[in-house]
Amino acid sequence: MKNTFPELTRSTPPSRPQWISRLACWLFPLAALLPSPALSASDEGGDGDSAKQHAETSEVQFPAFPQTENLIPFVVSATADSKFMIDSESLSVTPDRVVYYTLVIVSSAGARNVSYEAIRCATAERRVYGFGRSDGTWSKARGDQWLRIEERTVNRQHAALFGEYFCTLGTSLRDADDARRILRSGGNRP
Repeated sequence: MKNTFPELTRSTPPSRPQWISRLACWLFPLAALLPSPALSASDEGGDGDSAKQHAETSEVQFPAFPQTENLIPFVVSATADSKFMIDSESLSVTPDRVVYYTLVIVSSAGARNVSYEAIRCATAERRVYGFGRSDGTWSKARGDQWLRIEERTVNRQHAALFGEYFCTLGTSLRDADDARRILRSGGNRP
């Protein structure tokens, strides 16, 4: 099959590193000209919720990195191999029942994942604000939008936190102390 793309200035194709650097020289300046999706919604007269969400993202304050002695384990399912824990010092609850927390997951092989997240009880949504690095610092999440919580058989930690701990019917979750008490008591498991 004949190549239908025109040749630029060379008769032989550039080596891969040259090709990548040339492409980067063209794409990076163009990317700076593109509007941010978070900003375009509020700039175009979008609803106030979009502007509020953008403000939430830019104002997030990461908590202190979790210490082992402050971790409260919780049950995700009887078949889960990993250990799931919430840093008790990172817990906070807003008046409209948005729960902020640091989630620590340790796999059966010993790999440790740390993330700073929130669950909005009123809408059954979750949001990841950042991820913990091995040096004890935070890296801001790229896709930090609110996502619907789904019940799954694997990776169901958000569904468990929502439905069995923080947002269950009849649970009186007013503040971080209530959240700690609910976690330590094992939640409202079926």
